[in-house]
Amino acid sequence: MQKKDLIFIALVVLFLLPFIVFEPLLEAYKSFNQQHGMIMSFVKFAILATLGEVIGLRIKTGNYHQPGFGILPRALVWGLLGLTIQMAFVIFSTGTPQLLAYLGIEEAPDILNNPGFSGLKLLTALMTSAAMNLIYAPVMMTIHKITDTHIEQTGGRLSGLLKPMKTGEIMAGINWRVQWGFVFRKTIPLFWIPAHTITFMLPGEYRVLFAALLGIMLGVLLAIAAVMGKKP
Repeated sequence: MQKKDLIFIALVVLFLLPFIVFEPLLEAYKSFNQQHGMIMSFVKFAILATLGEVIGLRIKTGNYHQPGFGILPRALVWGLLGLTIQMAFVIFSTGTPQLLAYLGIEEAPDILNNPGFSGLKLLTALMTSAAMNLIYAPVMMTIHKITDTHIEQTGGRLSGLLKPMKTGEIMAGINWRVQWGFVFRKTIPLFWIPAHTITFMLPGEYRVLFAALLGIMLGVLLAIAAVMGKKP
Protein backbone atom coordinates (compact mmCIF):
# COMPACT_ATOMS: atom_id res chain seq x y z
CA MET A 1 0.00 0.00 0.00
CA GLN A 2 1.43 3.34 -1.05
CA LYS A 3 1.32 6.70 0.70
CA LYS A 4 -1.42 8.00 -1.60
CA ASP A 5 -3.60 5.03 -0.65
CA LEU A 6 -3.20 5.83 3.05
CA ILE A 7 -4.07 9.48 2.38
CA PHE A 8 -7.13 8.43 0.35
CA ILE A 9 -8.35 6.08 3.12
CA ALA A 10 -7.74 8.76 5.76
CA LEU A 11 -9.81 11.30 3.80
CA VAL A 12 -12.69 8.85 3.41
CA VAL A 13 -12.61 8.01 7.14
CA LEU A 14 -12.51 11.70 8.07
CA PHE A 15 -15.55 12.31 5.85
CA LEU A 16 -17.59 9.48 7.40
CA LEU A 17 -16.38 9.74 11.01
CA PRO A 18 -18.57 12.69 12.09
CA PHE A 19 -21.72 10.71 11.24
CA ILE A 20 -20.50 7.90 13.51
CA VAL A 21 -19.15 9.97 16.40
CA PHE A 22 -21.73 12.77 16.64
CA GLU A 23 -25.18 11.34 17.26
CA PRO A 24 -27.03 14.66 16.58
CA LEU A 25 -25.47 14.74 13.12
CA LEU A 26 -26.58 11.17 12.47
CA GLU A 27 -30.09 11.98 13.68
CA ALA A 28 -30.18 15.07 11.46
CA TYR A 29 -29.16 12.88 8.52
CA LYS A 30 -31.92 10.36 9.29
CA SER A 31 -34.52 13.10 9.59
CA PHE A 32 -33.51 14.82 6.35
CA ASN A 33 -33.31 11.46 4.60
CA GLN A 34 -36.89 10.61 5.63
CA GLN A 35 -38.24 13.95 4.49
CA HIS A 36 -36.19 14.35 1.30
CA GLY A 37 -35.43 10.85 0.06
CA MET A 38 -34.89 11.80 -3.58
CA ILE A 39 -32.47 14.61 -2.74
CA MET A 40 -30.46 12.34 -0.45
CA SER A 41 -30.43 9.60 -3.05
CA PHE A 42 -28.88 12.07 -5.51
CA VAL A 43 -26.25 13.13 -2.97
CA LYS A 44 -25.40 9.62 -1.76
CA PHE A 45 -24.90 8.17 -5.22
CA ALA A 46 -23.08 11.25 -6.49
CA ILE A 47 -20.55 10.82 -3.69
CA LEU A 48 -20.31 7.07 -3.09
CA ALA A 49 -20.68 5.66 -6.62
CA THR A 50 -18.19 8.23 -7.90
CA LEU A 51 -15.89 7.16 -5.08
CA GLY A 52 -16.17 3.63 -6.45
CA GLU A 53 -15.16 4.85 -9.90
CA VAL A 54 -12.17 6.66 -8.40
CA ILE A 55 -11.13 3.40 -6.73
CA GLY A 56 -11.69 1.65 -10.07
CA LEU A 57 -9.41 4.18 -11.75
CA ARG A 58 -6.76 3.44 -9.12
CA ILE A 59 -7.08 -0.26 -9.96
CA LYS A 60 -6.83 0.44 -13.71
CA THR A 61 -4.09 3.07 -13.82
CA GLY A 62 -2.48 3.26 -10.40
CA ASN A 63 -3.82 6.80 -9.91
CA TYR A 64 -6.90 8.24 -8.23
CA HIS A 65 -7.24 10.93 -10.87
CA GLN A 66 -6.02 11.65 -14.34
CA PRO A 67 -6.74 14.29 -17.01
CA GLY A 68 -10.00 13.64 -18.81
CA PHE A 69 -11.42 11.38 -16.10
CA GLY A 70 -14.11 13.90 -15.22
CA ILE A 71 -14.97 13.51 -11.55
CA LEU A 72 -17.61 16.28 -11.59
CA PRO A 73 -19.56 15.07 -14.64
CA ARG A 74 -19.39 11.51 -13.34
CA ALA A 75 -20.74 12.66 -9.97
CA LEU A 76 -23.59 14.53 -11.68
CA VAL A 77 -24.50 11.50 -13.79
CA TRP A 78 -24.35 9.21 -10.74
CA GLY A 79 -26.60 11.62 -8.86
CA LEU A 80 -29.17 11.47 -11.65
CA LEU A 81 -28.87 7.69 -11.80
CA GLY A 82 -29.35 7.69 -8.04
CA LEU A 83 -32.78 9.27 -8.56
CA THR A 84 -33.76 6.40 -10.85
CA ILE A 85 -32.37 3.88 -8.34
CA GLN A 86 -34.56 5.40 -5.61
CA MET A 87 -37.53 5.18 -7.98
CA ALA A 88 -36.70 1.53 -8.69
CA PHE A 89 -36.53 0.74 -4.97
CA VAL A 90 -39.96 2.25 -4.40
CA ILE A 91 -41.52 0.60 -7.46
CA PHE A 92 -40.12 -2.90 -6.95
CA SER A 93 -40.40 -3.00 -3.13
CA THR A 94 -44.09 -2.16 -3.57
CA GLY A 95 -44.91 -3.96 -6.81
CA THR A 96 -43.13 -7.28 -6.28
CA PRO A 97 -44.84 -8.07 -2.95
CA GLN A 98 -48.17 -7.20 -4.60
CA LEU A 99 -47.36 -9.66 -7.36
CA LEU A 100 -46.57 -12.33 -4.76
CA ALA A 101 -49.91 -11.59 -3.10
CA TYR A 102 -51.61 -11.98 -6.49
CA LEU A 103 -49.88 -15.37 -6.78
CA GLY A 104 -51.28 -16.44 -3.40
CA ILE A 105 -48.75 -15.26 -0.79
CA GLU A 106 -51.14 -12.86 0.94
CA GLU A 107 -48.71 -11.76 3.69
CA ALA A 108 -46.08 -10.52 1.21
CA PRO A 109 -47.19 -6.84 0.82
CA ASP A 110 -46.41 -6.00 4.47
CA ILE A 111 -43.60 -8.39 5.26
CA LEU A 112 -40.64 -6.21 4.16
CA ASN A 113 -41.68 -3.49 6.61
CA ASN A 114 -42.09 -5.88 9.53
CA PRO A 115 -39.23 -6.11 12.06
CA GLY A 116 -37.29 -9.30 12.55
CA PHE A 117 -36.43 -12.18 10.26
CA SER A 118 -38.59 -14.86 8.69
CA GLY A 119 -38.41 -17.23 5.77
CA LEU A 120 -41.23 -15.35 4.04
CA LYS A 121 -39.40 -12.04 4.48
CA LEU A 122 -36.26 -13.56 2.96
CA LEU A 123 -38.24 -14.97 0.04
CA THR A 124 -39.97 -11.63 -0.60
CA ALA A 125 -36.67 -9.74 -0.40
CA LEU A 126 -35.06 -12.23 -2.80
CA MET A 127 -37.91 -11.96 -5.31
CA THR A 128 -37.89 -8.17 -5.05
CA SER A 129 -34.15 -8.04 -5.62
CA ALA A 130 -34.34 -10.47 -8.53
CA ALA A 131 -37.13 -8.49 -10.22
CA MET A 132 -35.30 -5.18 -9.83
CA ASN A 133 -31.94 -6.50 -10.99
CA LEU A 134 -33.26 -8.46 -13.94
CA ILE A 135 -35.59 -5.71 -15.22
CA TYR A 136 -34.05 -2.39 -14.17
CA ALA A 137 -30.32 -3.02 -13.58
CA PRO A 138 -29.31 -3.92 -17.18
CA VAL A 139 -30.92 -0.71 -18.46
CA MET A 140 -29.23 1.42 -15.78
CA MET A 141 -25.84 -0.21 -16.37
CA THR A 142 -26.09 0.34 -20.12
CA ILE A 143 -27.07 3.99 -19.65
CA HIS A 144 -24.08 4.40 -17.35
CA LYS A 145 -21.81 2.86 -19.99
CA ILE A 146 -23.13 5.30 -22.61
CA THR A 147 -22.72 8.36 -20.38
CA ASP A 148 -19.32 7.16 -19.18
CA THR A 149 -18.10 6.89 -22.77
CA HIS A 150 -19.55 10.31 -23.60
CA ILE A 151 -17.67 11.85 -20.66
CA GLU A 152 -14.43 10.31 -21.92
CA GLN A 153 -15.09 11.51 -25.47
CA THR A 154 -15.67 15.09 -24.29
CA GLY A 155 -12.46 15.23 -22.25
CA GLY A 156 -14.06 14.85 -18.83
CA ARG A 157 -15.37 18.41 -18.86
CA LEU A 158 -18.60 19.29 -17.10
CA SER A 159 -19.65 21.30 -20.16
CA GLY A 160 -19.31 18.12 -22.20
CA LEU A 161 -22.62 16.90 -20.74
CA LEU A 162 -24.32 19.69 -22.69
CA LYS A 163 -22.98 18.42 -26.00
CA PRO A 164 -25.08 16.05 -28.13
CA MET A 165 -24.53 12.45 -27.10
CA LYS A 166 -23.75 10.08 -29.98
CA THR A 167 -25.80 7.33 -28.41
CA GLY A 168 -26.07 5.13 -31.49
CA GLU A 169 -22.35 5.24 -32.19
CA ILE A 170 -21.50 4.60 -28.55
CA MET A 171 -23.85 1.62 -28.34
CA ALA A 172 -22.38 0.20 -31.55
CA GLY A 173 -18.91 0.46 -29.99
CA ILE A 174 -19.77 -1.23 -26.68
CA ASN A 175 -18.07 -4.57 -26.14
CA TRP A 176 -21.30 -6.51 -25.65
CA ARG A 177 -19.41 -9.73 -24.98
CA VAL A 178 -18.07 -8.13 -21.78
CA GLN A 179 -21.28 -6.21 -21.04
CA TRP A 180 -23.31 -9.40 -21.28
CA GLY A 181 -20.75 -12.00 -20.20
CA PHE A 182 -19.41 -10.14 -17.16
CA VAL A 183 -21.60 -7.17 -16.19
CA PHE A 184 -24.98 -8.84 -16.77
CA ARG A 185 -24.43 -12.59 -16.60
CA LYS A 186 -21.98 -12.68 -13.69
CA THR A 187 -22.34 -9.61 -11.49
CA ILE A 188 -26.15 -9.55 -11.46
CA PRO A 189 -26.86 -13.12 -10.28
CA LEU A 190 -23.67 -13.63 -8.26
CA PHE A 191 -23.42 -10.25 -6.53
CA TRP A 192 -26.28 -7.81 -7.06
CA ILE A 193 -29.25 -10.11 -6.44
CA PRO A 194 -27.77 -11.46 -3.15
CA ALA A 195 -26.58 -7.99 -2.10
CA HIS A 196 -29.93 -6.33 -2.72
CA THR A 197 -31.73 -9.21 -1.01
CA ILE A 198 -29.91 -8.06 2.12
CA THR A 199 -30.82 -4.47 1.24
CA PHE A 200 -34.55 -5.21 1.13
CA MET A 201 -34.31 -7.01 4.48
CA LEU A 202 -33.19 -3.75 6.09
CA PRO A 203 -35.54 -1.07 7.51
CA GLY A 204 -36.76 1.26 4.76
CA GLU A 205 -34.71 4.27 5.87
CA TYR A 206 -31.45 2.33 5.50
CA ARG A 207 -32.08 0.68 2.14
CA VAL A 208 -30.96 3.46 -0.18
CA LEU A 209 -27.95 4.24 2.04
CA PHE A 210 -26.87 0.59 1.88
CA ALA A 211 -27.51 0.60 -1.87
CA ALA A 212 -25.37 3.73 -2.19
CA LEU A 213 -22.57 2.02 -0.25
CA LEU A 214 -22.92 -0.87 -2.69
CA GLY A 215 -22.58 1.84 -5.35
CA ILE A 216 -18.89 1.96 -4.42
CA MET A 217 -18.64 -1.66 -5.53
CA LEU A 218 -20.72 -0.87 -8.63
CA GLY A 219 -18.21 1.79 -9.65
CA VAL A 220 -15.36 -0.66 -9.14
CA LEU A 221 -17.07 -3.47 -11.09
CA LEU A 222 -17.93 -1.18 -14.00
CA ALA A 223 -14.34 0.08 -14.05
CA ILE A 224 -13.11 -3.51 -14.23
CA ALA A 225 -15.58 -4.15 -17.04
CA ALA A 226 -14.20 -1.11 -18.88
CA VAL A 227 -10.71 -2.61 -18.70
CA MET A 228 -11.99 -5.96 -19.95
CA GLY A 229 -13.87 -4.22 -22.76
CA LYS A 230 -10.66 -2.69 -24.10
CA LYS A 231 -8.87 -6.01 -24.37
CA PRO A 232 -8.81 -7.58 -27.84
